[in-house]
Amino acid sequence: MSKTILETDRLYLRELCQEDFLSLCRILQDEQTMYAYEGAFTDQEVRQWLDCQLMGYKKYNFGLWAAVLKQTDRMIGQCGLTMQKWKEMEVLEIGYLFEREHWHKGYATEAAQACKNYAFEVLKAEEVCSIIRDTNTASQKVALRNGMKLHDTWTKHYRGIDMPHFRFTLQRSE
Repeated sequence: MSKTILETDRLYLRELCQEDFLSLCRILQDEQTMYAYEGAFTDQEVRQWLDCQLMGYKKYNFGLWAAVLKQTDRMIGQCGLTMQKWKEMEVLEIGYLFEREHWHKGYATEAAQACKNYAFEVLKAEEVCSIIRDTNTASQKVALRNGMKLHDTWTKHYRGIDMPHFRFTLQRSE
């Protein structure tokens, strides 16, 4: 079993491992879940996503973690910290992505708040952010519930499409 990083009331967040491939497919290959990414991922894209997280653990000692429901011991999503390119800089982002059947139950907010605390208390970060597509209002609400404020915008080019994104930020001092 992979290393548990954080625990919340209903979840524990642990490092992803190769055995999580099928659980990731349930999330990343669902068209509706992946609307902000312009569609579901292929098996190869899911594998690349997983490998990217595993490399992030080695490089930064953090990444997106498996969000596991304590009640069932089942992975229902991902939440964690990643380094993301934003304009001309790299920023520490709190990211979250959950199976559609677990939306609107507070899991993303619960996990994101734990990641915020981890970033400030363990990593001693000065700032965290969440980068969210302009059409993804549910994730924007999670960022707001996590104490973040809209900071700036940028259009990313992904899958052949210009996608406006918002960056919500929170300073350690706030």
